Amino acid sequence: MKILLTGATGYIGKRLLPILIDQGHDIVCCVRDLNRFFVPLPFKDLVSVVEVDFLKKETLQAIPSDIDAAYYLIHSMSSSANNYDKLEKESALNFVSQINKTKAQQVIYLSGIINDDTLSKHLSSRKKVEETLNTGTYAMTTLRAGIIVGSGSASFEIIRDLVNKLPVMITPKWLNTRCQPIAITDVLEFLSKSLLNRATYNQSFDIGGPDILTYKEMLLGFAKAKNLKRWIFTVPVMTPKLSSYWLYFVTSTSYKLASALVSSMKVEVVCRDTRINELLGVTPMSYDLALSRALSKIESDTVASSWKDSLVSGRFKTNISSYLKVPKKDCYIDRRKKEIIDRDYTIKQIWSIGGETGWYYGDWLWDLRGFLDKLFGGVGSRRGRTNKHEIHAGDSLDFWRVLYADKEVGKIVLFAEMKLPGKAWLEFKIIGNTLYQSATFQPRGIWGKLYWYSVLPFHGFIFKGMLNKLIK
Repeated sequence: MKILLTGATGYIGKRLLPILIDQGHDIVCCVRDLNRFFVPLPFKDLVSVVEVDFLKKETLQAIPSDIDAAYYLIHSMSSSANNYDKLEKESALNFVSQINKTKAQQVIYLSGIINDDTLSKHLSSRKKVEETLNTGTYAMTTLRAGIIVGSGSASFEIIRDLVNKLPVMITPKWLNTRCQPIAITDVLEFLSKSLLNRATYNQSFDIGGPDILTYKEMLLGFAKAKNLKRWIFTVPVMTPKLSSYWLYFVTSTSYKLASALVSSMKVEVVCRDTRINELLGVTPMSYDLALSRALSKIESDTVASSWKDSLVSGRFKTNISSYLKVPKKDCYIDRRKKEIIDRDYTIKQIWSIGGETGWYYGDWLWDLRGFLDKLFGGVGSRRGRTNKHEIHAGDSLDFWRVLYADKEVGKIVLFAEMKLPGKAWLEFKIIGNTLYQSATFQPRGIWGKLYWYSVLPFHGFIFKGMLNKLIK
């Protein structure tokens, strides 16, 4: 069968793709930016890719008409736009209009559990999208999940940050709200087993694990899994705005995502029925087991996808393609080069840069820059990196975004997502036996020029020291 997979660069989409391929389907991946989509070598001949922006109706014509089913995995709750709910509805309307022109029998939508009359903006938007998708001529299947537990999921990473960093927590009262977490493995099983299954047509299902827990119990459960002693106290005086800032400064989340999560966490998300478990023959795993598997993936450096690699984790408002060509005109450039001793070693060093590895020289200055960025509302350096030794175009890397990465060519281009009075690129490329390293800054006005000259004294030893470490 030919299946359309939207959100193919997202947290769920990246993990669902290999499962659908294993099932023998032909997959058409919908992406907004071809340069962000990395297809593993074994899958290259098994998928086709179309570039589509669901807010630009004319681009949807790239969707083939002979698809048999489609997954709608598009969400924008952490978008920088305040009207993301209207944008989500517009995307859904454009999607329905185009899918109605195809021979698709079914659309599967992953939504949030909705069982409260007073919904957050985030959950209300999900509900409106579901209603919009239900107007199509195809059979509709909606799966509603609460907190998804898996390596790289936004919820899991927030829990991990809080527990790892804070032995004692003074927390808002919404930590006593109940929810029903579900393992990412089970979400993927529900999604794949619902495909072209007539028993799921024109229905919506709540999906969740066997445990109903408060957010406080989830934090303590993580602490137990890590053998950490943690004390959590809830107070009634922390406002939603203060709670959002608390999550923003302590965790790697963006403020927009923190704000959306806080508003949603005040609403109880518990499954109303679990009939789909028997219908599809799925037995969801416990919260403890889901944690164990997630931690195992992190320890073995086999995290398949992370929310941090989505563009909404940073400051991008356009596709990364717009920044791929590093400018030269009206720019300040720090260029350095050095003869390499061992190409394989240098490639390994470059591809391992950032995250837990650090930047090889003056790490405390990089950390200070990240802290200052976070202080002024930027992304900071807490996003780290998804994998320790592999990076691809589109990945986040501390406060950088990977624009280009090719080991065979020996070249990586990074774009700065920190708050700056201008735009900045960091580039590494190997030509022959020489490593070329360049930091390019395109200033914005007088403040941009002052910024460049203020940091220029640090470039001499930071970039020189880093270049030396990449060689030997």
